Amino acid sequence: MPCHNQQISSSSNSDHAVMKQVRFANNGSVNVNANNISLGAHTDNEVDTKLNGGEVNEDLQIQLGPQLKLLPLNDQIRELQTIIRDKSTSRGDFVFCADRLIRLVVEEGLNQLPYTECSVTTPTGHKYEGVKFERGNCGVSIMRSGEAMEQGLRDCCRSIRIGKILIQSDEETQKAKVYYAKFPPDIYRRKVLLMYPILSTGNTVIEAVRVLIEHSVLPRHIILLSLFSTPHGAKSIIQEFPDITILTTEVHPVAPTHFGQRYFGTD
Repeated sequence: MPCHNQQISSSSNSDHAVMKQVRFANNGSVNVNANNISLGAHTDNEVDTKLNGGEVNEDLQIQLGPQLKLLPLNDQIRELQTIIRDKSTSRGDFVFCADRLIRLVVEEGLNQLPYTECSVTTPTGHKYEGVKFERGNCGVSIMRSGEAMEQGLRDCCRSIRIGKILIQSDEETQKAKVYYAKFPPDIYRRKVLLMYPILSTGNTVIEAVRVLIEHSVLPRHIILLSLFSTPHGAKSIIQEFPDITILTTEVHPVAPTHFGQRYFGTD
């Protein structure tokens, strides 16, 4: 299992492991430089209503480099995105669809972890050439909205260890400030699945990555799992940490910033 709670015996093998590539929507792969992303974060009433779903990516011709990955777009994902964004959606439907989308992102996030080839023996005595994921991974959720993604990760990895970071904006300076951080003691030896569903400005994630780096985690060992991202948020994070991997379902100038409140019923 990719999430088995064991220490890594050697970091050198992980550094040379093959990283899988995510297919992109819109008829094949789209490779574009993230520096070309020019739109900032917007609120719902600042963007024309015609900018919906995949049209934003097509209109902007956003180039998604190797550090920024989109889940393959299909009708299932589009419907989940639509229900989550719809203001008339009941909280029960919102949580149900959010959990489904989270599970899809988590599954693809696990697919980005390094693996090695192996051979096993089947019950009929035949040899089967397959793969096994390397041991030593953990999750880190950015409180509070990131906690919504924890169960999806545990559903896939029963014994995975999950750390937490609490970051809030300072009332005077409006800058992101770390109030709490708790990680597995050997996190510096692990691949980290950083969970934060909405990337708006990117400031919170940037601060969280800095905390992980202070605990000796290499940026190239961090995979950020997100549901929705603005072009500005993705660009800010990649410019600050070029080696980090961002996995999301959509890059759109309107971020559903109500996600955390709606998911936990505090809206």
